[in-house]
Amino acid sequence: MNTLDRAVARQFLINILLLLVILFSFVVVVDVSLNLQRFVNQAERLAAQRGETLEGARRFLSAALLVVDLWWPRLLQLFNYLIGFVLVGAMGFTVSQMVRNRELVAMMASGVSLYRVARPLLLVGVGVLGVQVLNQELVMPQIAPLVARSNTQAGDRTLAQFPVQLAPDGSGRLWQAASFDPVAGRLSDVNIWERDSAGRAQRRISATHATFIDGRWVFEGGRVRNLRIEAGGPRDAQSVASITSDLDPTALVAQRYRTYATNLSWRQIREVLASPKVKPELAEQLTRVGWGRLSQIICTFLTLVVSIPFFLTREPLNPVIQSLKCAPVAVGSLLGATLAIMQPIPGLPVELAAFIPVLTLLPVAIAMGTSIKT
Repeated sequence: MNTLDRAVARQFLINILLLLVILFSFVVVVDVSLNLQRFVNQAERLAAQRGETLEGARRFLSAALLVVDLWWPRLLQLFNYLIGFVLVGAMGFTVSQMVRNRELVAMMASGVSLYRVARPLLLVGVGVLGVQVLNQELVMPQIAPLVARSNTQAGDRTLAQFPVQLAPDGSGRLWQAASFDPVAGRLSDVNIWERDSAGRAQRRISATHATFIDGRWVFEGGRVRNLRIEAGGPRDAQSVASITSDLDPTALVAQRYRTYATNLSWRQIREVLASPKVKPELAEQLTRVGWGRLSQIICTFLTLVVSIPFFLTREPLNPVIQSLKCAPVAVGSLLGATLAIMQPIPGLPVELAAFIPVLTLLPVAIAMGTSIKT
């Protein structure tokens, strides 16, 4: 990479960072302005648990620390959602700055092709998308519980306990529990109904506690009672030690917090899909999420290719007008790809349907990329 490439790449990276800082600051400020009192109340509650009292500036400093604690994992997730728009916007600013400073004119006067100018933009785009992949696959699965917290759970390092209300598993059972501890993987006051093919309850399993150990739910005080018994059949409850179910702690948390499910890594998705008892609709959804990530990354790169010709032109053009022309194309491509990836297409395998947006954008990117006059 020579001096020209480094100069363009450096300016592109600076604009990417500036746009991220501006967008992140805007989102955090809006949330804090709407929920400031909740952060203050949470700070006072945590201080009371430690036997302390917050007064004056210390009170608001503690609330500010809770804002940081709550939002740093959320911003990493927001990075994955916004990076496509940021890349296109930063590219537009970078090329517009080169046009305004007559740098693009000097490049062309020295015999530099516009395709040569576009190369560092595309290379930086690939690098940033690589960072997105690392963030999605390595970082987000580790901090998924922190992302799923609400404003009233700021400062907590784990997910709060929650009740389980008639959650189905792959065997047709219905699970109900008074509370579930995501950290310990432990259910309390458990009731499980086993049903026949018509959905009628056949047996009920009850236990004071159930803990997920080595792929099985191990009961404490587990009892099973038949609910539909032929005349003269036994009615006494029998003891039961454990059962196997695909409704593991990860699945329970994913059902409770939708953001948790989207933060699973591709390896975790494959582990869920490897279960022989996973429900077909869940398997299809997770398969679409996994392949959809790869499709979304390719679509983001193709959108960047489609957008570059709007700004990288031989004749100086008004950047505002070019932005107005580019905006519907870029936004439509990114949003359209996201919506199309998550929609099932009858008659097509999920693995192929996820790449329909790529097949749609690819010829457009080739046509736009080769339309640059240089």
